[in-house]
Parts: sequence; structure tokens; C-alpha cells
Amino acid sequence: MTLATAASKGLGMPNLPVARVIGHPGVQSKEQLRRNVLEVTLQHVIDNLLKPPKSATTDNEPDARDIVVKGSFDEINDYFYRNELSDGLPIVPPTIAKAEQFLRYTDRDPEESLGSLLPDSRAATIWSIAVNGVMAGCRPEYMPVLVALVEAMADHGYGVEHSGNTPGGETLIILNGPIIKQLGFNYTQGVMRDGFIANTSVGRFWRLYLRNIAGFLPHKNDKATFGNTWRVVVAENEDVVKQIGWTSSSADFGFYPDDSTVMISRHTGGNHISSVSGATAQELMPYVCDAMVRQYSWQIMFSVGQGLDSLRPQILMSPIIAETIAASGWSKRDFQRHLFEHARIPAQQLERILRDWTQKPMWNLAEQHQAGLIPKVYHESDDPNRLVPLVWRPEDYLVCVTGDLTRNSVYIFAHNGVLGFPTCKKIQLPKNWDQLGAGSRH
Repeated sequence: MTLATAASKGLGMPNLPVARVIGHPGVQSKEQLRRNVLEVTLQHVIDNLLKPPKSATTDNEPDARDIVVKGSFDEINDYFYRNELSDGLPIVPPTIAKAEQFLRYTDRDPEESLGSLLPDSRAATIWSIAVNGVMAGCRPEYMPVLVALVEAMADHGYGVEHSGNTPGGETLIILNGPIIKQLGFNYTQGVMRDGFIANTSVGRFWRLYLRNIAGFLPHKNDKATFGNTWRVVVAENEDVVKQIGWTSSSADFGFYPDDSTVMISRHTGGNHISSVSGATAQELMPYVCDAMVRQYSWQIMFSVGQGLDSLRPQILMSPIIAETIAASGWSKRDFQRHLFEHARIPAQQLERILRDWTQKPMWNLAEQHQAGLIPKVYHESDDPNRLVPLVWRPEDYLVCVTGDLTRNSVYIFAHNGVLGFPTCKKIQLPKNWDQLGAGSRH
């Protein structure tokens, strides 16, 4: 009921009547569900249809540059926490002067909106990006990265409105281009660990912006069952990528090598695969293929169930693994093709996962293929034990080379499909970027 009330406000219907459903349908028998609907829900529906709704009310928010609180550091942080404007950690008080320092690093107008973000339908303005960047502990020169991130967040293809859904998936941010070294992002050992200002503060910014602008608040619009903490930014090791002749993550999205980009995608979790051993690609790949298959269960629905063709597994590969595979004469496309052909499961197992995990009637791959919904690779015969892939195409596997230079590991993320689809944006630098000396502290 809390979620329904909060969501209706964001959709512009703050007085939308809601009918109550008792309990969760997924853990009730058909008899229980029928009884609860007839005895409780039905009467609410009737009452909502016959009675005028309550008067609409909306929350009055301060203007962009209003001073909302004055006081000591502790007093300001207490105010922000009590008013659900912080993530529970101390924030940097966003004074007007500090926010304006961020504006020096963009040519965009402070009042420009990059879009309206659900669920609260609040405008994603350049000014609000600067304010939340201050709060997150970012440096002013990170502003172009923050703007590109919010452009990606506002892209309808990404699906920000799903950021508070049941699995509590968290967004992975992958950074590419010259901006990595210019701003001092870590791209080697401990690349997903906090402790580096750029990686850490920009990652924190993402979650603060989801809270304060999109409106995802725990116990309200954020209904993650368990949830996750925000992830620090992952930067690709483009030196190694270039050395082995592979394409970068951003190039796979159609960008040029000199472009600086951010790519976002949501994942329900991940797994570190240690000791991937072997002197050749052929010896290494069984580890990777086996790990890929084991990482996926209900998420397969985003391939051949609901969210058709929206599953995009993400692999982080340590440089030494990428170098060993490339030394066997393999390109990144060869790696993706091998993964597509060998990271497979029996067709009957895939159908069972869809039937049991998604609580739908029996999913039949043959019928789906005959209806033109999925590719022929899922129904090349009627053998129930035939092996079928997790994704539709080899290039659906996203690969980023990063992490410790001397460790033989990979990290595989379970993708949240259409509920956080990979979206990549170019980072636009201000015309006077070089004169600003953004990289002088790194």
C-alpha cells in the first residue's frame, strides 16, 4: 500500500484510490487467494468506484537555490538524514558556492533538464547533479562524468523506474576513455573496492541521485527484498586492451577510441571466479563457461521469457586472463563466440527454470520458436537434452578487461535484463577543459 501510494504521486495521480490485496499471491493457495480477494479486495474496489477520491495533495518542495538548513556540520547532516536526503553516511553540505564550482566543468545551463525521472517524476537538472555531486564527496572536475551518468539514467532504454524492484539489483558503472587517467580512476588491483576518491564518490553519487531526484527511498518506492549497497565505478584497463588488440567496452557500443564514456547496467549479483588456470584459451574457457551457467537461474526469463532478448551478462576479466586468451590468437569476438557455443544448459532444464522460478505455465521452447518469438538455436531438434544458449547472440556477452594485473580471475554478473538494460553515453567535456587543469591533482 505504501508503494502504491508513493508511485501514484510520481505518476501525477496523488489521490488515486487503491484496493488492498492481502498477503503475497506467490505464497498463497488458490483457495486462500480467492477468499482474500472476495472478502477484502472486492469491497475496496467497489468503495473506490462509488466514493469520490480524497482531495489531491502534493508535497511542496523548496526551489533549487533555497537555503533549507543552516548550522554546524553535525546539525546539517542530522537534518539531511531525518529528511531522507542522505544514504546514512555523512554528506558534504551542498552550499551554493560548492555547487557552482561544479558548474565550471560543464557548458550546460544549470536549469537544463535531462529528463523526468520515475517514480517521482522529478526533473533531472544540471543544478541537481551538481548538488548531489557535492553531497557525495565528488570533486568539481568529475561533473562531466556525473552529467553523462544522469543522461544514461534518464534514457528510457535503461529503465530507471525498476530500480526499487524485488531483487534489489544494483547498477554497475563502467568507465572508458582518456577521462580514466585524467581524473585518476583506479583500473587495476581492487578495481571494485572503495578507497579511491573518483571511483568511490562517483559510485556513491549514483545512489544519492536515485534517492533524491528519482525518489527511491527504502520502505517507500524502494521495495528491494534484501537490497545491495552502491557499487564503486569500474574503469577498464585500456592499455591492456590496446596491447592485445581487443576492442574496449565503449567500442562495442559504437564509440571511438578517443571518446570517454560511461556504461550502466543493473545486476542482481555477481561471483568472483578464482584460479582460472591454463596456458591456452582452450584450457581457460571451461572455467568461464561453467561459471557463467552457474550464475544464472530465474534471470533466464530475460532471454526467452518475459523481457525477450534483454539478457546481457557482464564479465570482468583480469588482464592476465585476457592476455593469455589473446596469445592463443583469439579476438574478443572469438571469446564471445566460444562462450555462446559452450555456456549452455539442457533445453528441459531451461524450460523447468522458466516454469518453476517465474511461476508461469509450462514454457515450451518449440512453441515459442514456431511462433517466431525466439531464434532457431533454441529449437534445433526435439531432444529435451539438447544444449541451448543463455543469450541470443555471441555479442550479448559484455566483456571488460580490468582488475589486478597478475591475478588469474574473472567476475561474472547476473544481469537484471530489461530492468536495467546496458546503456552507454559519451562524456561531454567543456570547451575550456584543458584550461581548467582538471587532471592536475592526479
